[in-house]
Amino acid sequence: MDLALGGRTVVISGAASGIGLATAHAFAEEGALVAMLDRDAPALAAAHAGLAANGARVAAFVCDVTDERAVADAVSAAARELGGIDHLVSCAGISGPFGAALEQISLAQWNAVFSVNVSGAFLLVRAALPWLRAADAASIVFLASDSAVVAAPGMVPYCSSKAALVQLAKALAVEFSAAGEGIRVNAVCPSIVDTPLSRADLGLHEHGFTGADYPVQSADEVAQHVLYLSSVRSRPVNGAALLSDFGYTARSSFPA
Repeated sequence: MDLALGGRTVVISGAASGIGLATAHAFAEEGALVAMLDRDAPALAAAHAGLAANGARVAAFVCDVTDERAVADAVSAAARELGGIDHLVSCAGISGPFGAALEQISLAQWNAVFSVNVSGAFLLVRAALPWLRAADAASIVFLASDSAVVAAPGMVPYCSSKAALVQLAKALAVEFSAAGEGIRVNAVCPSIVDTPLSRADLGLHEHGFTGADYPVQSADEVAQHVLYLSSVRSRPVNGAALLSDFGYTARSSFPA
């Protein structure tokens, strides 16, 4: 299926590793012009070099999504470099305190998670809005999580932030639709994805998810969901949260 992304422009946050990097590669393979944003300068430089070596039309900008001025400057620079912004993908995210009981979580830790996972997405959208409004068939995709709809012990800030991110996608979709602006906003909600972040959270450093007794998806698989939701092929899809969890939430826990 032709996603019609060739020549389109996309800004991706959290693009130096994991799902963000996989998404940058996926867009580049479709012929899109890609702007990569990340706060990790060395990792971003390496990721940018890797894409450029494959002939991708790509630019990179060091940016902390919690810094309002830095976000505005990076998005503006990306728009100038690419000649506009057709698509925005917010992948930047952190887990925060993992495995910690509520009483062990400080307000600073709570705020740090929401600052990146929710406020960072808000700042990106607000900064990119002038160019998205000028684009034809513009779209925004947030990288949320199945933790937006199910919860696990020891993940209160993360689960709460991802639920907020899904609702932000819905609220923005309604906001833009009511204004007749033609900007679609959706979220992708995967379960466990094999990324450096998830491996670190779970202490899986040497063998990764080899031998795991639960299903794990790849960053490349998630990137394909992002491509579809960004493309004109998903034109009717707006304000949706695409749950990618191997059917986990469809199962009843009732003992019958």
